Amino acid sequence: MTTNPIGGTLSDGVHRLPIRVYYEDTDFSGFVYHASYLRFMERGRTELLRALAGDQSDLHRDARGLVFVVRKMTLDFLKPARMDDLLDVRTWSSELKGASMHLTQEVRRGDEVVMKADVVVACVREGRAIRLPDSLRRSLTRSATDAG
Repeated sequence: MTTNPIGGTLSDGVHRLPIRVYYEDTDFSGFVYHASYLRFMERGRTELLRALAGDQSDLHRDARGLVFVVRKMTLDFLKPARMDDLLDVRTWSSELKGASMHLTQEVRRGDEVVMKADVVVACVREGRAIRLPDSLRRSLTRSATDAG
């Protein structure tokens, strides 16, 4: 298990990031604003990559400008979350292709899934898709095997 007090934990291929819902995350009704879930999940994906491969800034530098971009995202809002809820953003690799990684994410409140997402993230350099670096591919493959 990999643990970072700020960045969550990685165990059995699943990264878990605790998120507290603050006033700024909600809409006028006190429920989490839909776009806030996108920020929560971005943090989850970032911390998964950090746990597997280190800082994205290091990857960017070492791989001569490599960046990750969301190519596709399917969202399923199941239940509302509210101000002061403690959420658990879970992220794992579900499939790897040449230049992309498919990730599954869930936002949970306790045992209850409040939101699910399937995300395709492309690996890009100078605006063009490139193959995932071998070291990251190996880490993601191990992570996907552990999660399966």
